[in-house]
Amino acid sequence: MPPPSDIVKVAIEWPGANAQLIEIDQKKPLSSIVREVSRQLLERIQSHGIDARLEALKELAKLSADPTFAAEFITMEGIGTLARLVESGTQYIMSNCMLAFTLTAFLELMDHGIVSWDLLSLSFIKQIAGYVNQPMVDVSILQRSLAILESMVLNSHSLYHRVAQEITVGQLIGHLQVSNQEIQTYAIALINALFLKAPEDRRQEMASTLAQKHLRSIILNHIIRGNRPIKAEMAHQLYVLQVLTFNLLEERMMTKMDPNDQAQRDIIFELRRIAFDGENDTGGTEKRKAMYTKDYKMLGFTNHVNPATDFTQTPPGMLALDNMLYLAKLHQDTYIRIVLENSSREDKHECPFGRCAIELTRMLCEILQVGELPNEGCNDYHPMFFTHDRAWEEFFCVCIQLLNKTWKEMRATAEDFNKVMQVVREQITRALAMKPASLDQLKSKLRSLSYSEILRLRQTERMSQDDFQSPPIIELRERIQPEILELIKQQRLNRLCEGSCFRKLGNRRRQEKFWFCRLSLNHKVLHYGDLDESPQGEVPFELLSDKIHVSDVKSVVTGKDCPHMKEKSALKQNKEVLELAFSVFYDPDETLNFVAPNKYEYCIWTDGLCALLGREMSSDLTRSDLDTLINMEMKLRLLDLENITIPEAPPPVPKEPSSYNFTYNYS
Repeated sequence: MPPPSDIVKVAIEWPGANAQLIEIDQKKPLSSIVREVSRQLLERIQSHGIDARLEALKELAKLSADPTFAAEFITMEGIGTLARLVESGTQYIMSNCMLAFTLTAFLELMDHGIVSWDLLSLSFIKQIAGYVNQPMVDVSILQRSLAILESMVLNSHSLYHRVAQEITVGQLIGHLQVSNQEIQTYAIALINALFLKAPEDRRQEMASTLAQKHLRSIILNHIIRGNRPIKAEMAHQLYVLQVLTFNLLEERMMTKMDPNDQAQRDIIFELRRIAFDGENDTGGTEKRKAMYTKDYKMLGFTNHVNPATDFTQTPPGMLALDNMLYLAKLHQDTYIRIVLENSSREDKHECPFGRCAIELTRMLCEILQVGELPNEGCNDYHPMFFTHDRAWEEFFCVCIQLLNKTWKEMRATAEDFNKVMQVVREQITRALAMKPASLDQLKSKLRSLSYSEILRLRQTERMSQDDFQSPPIIELRERIQPEILELIKQQRLNRLCEGSCFRKLGNRRRQEKFWFCRLSLNHKVLHYGDLDESPQGEVPFELLSDKIHVSDVKSVVTGKDCPHMKEKSALKQNKEVLELAFSVFYDPDETLNFVAPNKYEYCIWTDGLCALLGREMSSDLTRSDLDTLINMEMKLRLLDLENITIPEAPPPVPKEPSSYNFTYNYS
């Protein structure tokens, strides 16, 4: 009698045993099958056969990622079994390969969130920490041990304290100097986790560790400037480390200045002293107070009498004063120059240093998300912040100079303060988006992002917005283009009618020879002739003895195709001359050869001659002029539609009325 169709036989080969056929009932619930597989795996893991145990652990490492299997295996006390295997160390697990599979399975099972991390024993933690601290541990074991410790710290407050007792940042620094980027990534991830979960009483200790030059230089030289490209997970961990480092500024950012605190007031007094070199310190109390008020006004504070009140708003709080003092002491020449060049102006265009520094500090805190937790999946780290021990303060010093420069470029007054800050924010964010590798590169990129360049970029981006790619706008552009091309054509022909002076090619004598060519006003004849010297204006037709009828012109060629560029004497001409050469072929088999004085004249003449022959004007100048003029015309025609959404399709035509009796008879 044949077996039921629901029963299938599967050949399973067990390590260390003969292969055998196993009957599987397809009607059996999936949970029963999973339970049976879990039980068999658990038995094999605890067996005494080394090969069987190794294969079971290898299979378990793969299956543990499945949530259904994980739930069943955990129910059978599977995690406890794995933990005991780890705690027993090399006495039970005989090879690094076994241990690696055990740790992989353990981590996968715990990541499902079914079992609390708090259930782990101190013995287990010490064993895992021992693998991290061991000098010559296998790479696969080290990687998984770092990942387990990170998960412990992130998922359990009590485990943080236990891990922090076993692992220090100093012990992890060695793992940042290896060539394996995965190990480096897990090491930085554990450093980030230890800092992120550190209580307030240990936060300052961690802060001083993160601020160590040794740690920063190792990350810079062995990771950021290493020979391997930065992978996404490493970029994320560097971003997290960057955010956590900047978050050390949060306390100062949220600390208000106490106007009655003499020590804090002395910092403002120090800013005044450095800027004005101790002047006006003599005289009576009232006289000094009046002089101080005048100085504080020149320093750009909002409150000239008591500038301490300028630092009572948070953010940026005392952080702004810290930045100003750093600039004044570490970049004294820059500080004095900014203050004095603005305090001596009397045209209402002075840039208020104090107010600008406070607002700039607030802006930088917003841009760099000071005080905010890191975002999951964000990889936005900036290499330049790992190149200096005081990267935040140096960044401020670069940006305050940018602000002063932009203020002057905009010829701003006090009423334009917010507009200037908007432009500066855009300059900084655009420069950061270019990922400068150092502060010097940041300065270079900010120099290229002048106020005029920001306006140009805004215009370009505005024209490339979706509204300008919609079908109605594209149709309007196509309608405008022939009109603009005709306008460009007329401009080119008018320039040909004015004429141009050309240098004779191949003249070896010290005195240069010139010749002049111009188009007749009726566009039918090209007049040309030799000149003794370069003319200062238009040359009358009477002085041009030779002429070519446009109707006789056959073609216009450029560059290497020109006859005078093929001659032996022209072979030595440089590339610049070659790019400015063009020739007119006319009947019978004659040519008029040109070398334009510059690229602009070259484009004007080649375009104009092509227009005369009814051909397309294809020079770079025509393309540039066409884009500029079309964009200007589009803006003018769409001026009344600003901030109005243009539909993709025209509105439907309404139905024809039933009668036209609504018409009015004016007679």
